[in-house]
Amino acid sequence: MLESRNRAPKTFLAVALAVVASITIHARLIGDDAPSPTLESRLLPMIRAHKGKVALAVKNLNTGETYRYQADQVMPTASLIKFPVMVEAFRQAGEKKVDLDSYITLEKKDKVPGSGVLTYHFSDGSRFRLRDAVRLMIAFSDNTATNLVLDAIGIGSTAATMEKLGYPNTKIHSKVYRRDSSVFPERSKKFGLGSTSPDEMIRLCEAVHRKTILTPTACDEMLAILRTCEDHDKLPRFLPEGTKVAFKTGSLDDTRTAAGIIECPGGPVAVCVMTSDNEDHRWVPDNAGNRLCADVARAVYDHFGKPAGKP
Repeated sequence: MLESRNRAPKTFLAVALAVVASITIHARLIGDDAPSPTLESRLLPMIRAHKGKVALAVKNLNTGETYRYQADQVMPTASLIKFPVMVEAFRQAGEKKVDLDSYITLEKKDKVPGSGVLTYHFSDGSRFRLRDAVRLMIAFSDNTATNLVLDAIGIGSTAATMEKLGYPNTKIHSKVYRRDSSVFPERSKKFGLGSTSPDEMIRLCEAVHRKTILTPTACDEMLAILRTCEDHDKLPRFLPEGTKVAFKTGSLDDTRTAAGIIECPGGPVAVCVMTSDNEDHRWVPDNAGNRLCADVARAVYDHFGKPAGKP
């Protein structure tokens, strides 16, 4: 009888351990079989939570995986339109219509307010290369530099080239803070400085990445310039340190935009986030439009956080 009583606890313990092991294995199997979150399940909740109009497009340039939300909608660009302006400047340079190494002179009449360094930190009569004006236009979103570039290439040339290349809604309408120079008055009234759609922006990003829009040398230089963009409140904000991002952004009171290429472990990903009619008009890093751009970028990075084909 004593031997039987001693055996009972041991038997119970063995059964209990077997049950626990079975549950653990089953849980692991369920975890392995559980589907990974989709791009839509990651992005749609934050899009719906935003108080304003949102259009968005994402594409992994290696795998082709894509997510689109109102991506064909034409939206105000704010300074994002300076990216296509740079493309046009390099196109004209390649055709010898402009010389990026030629010198331009900054005059008092050229200076306009807003983002940048030329208006506030450069003296009248300063001379620098057109190439440097392009760099300032992207890195610091310099409004005065943008107007100097437009003086060199022509205001309407960017829209004409973009239409020929298959981007009919990508247009800069006028010089910055010079509405009287508009070559698209009705679009200026509706969209402000420029207009485009997320679809067109990620296709333009892809064309530069694949070096199909201009020469490989020109595309490499444009990507290098885009990596100097100083607006860290949007796409790069929550990305791991050292993540390469070639991008351009735009900001107005009720508008926040960003487009570029994020180098994820799972491949380069073209991303465009466009917002307008935003309730949050604050000029702070935590502006809701800024946060949406940053949150989307992090969600995209997490989704493509592993090299393609690896578990």
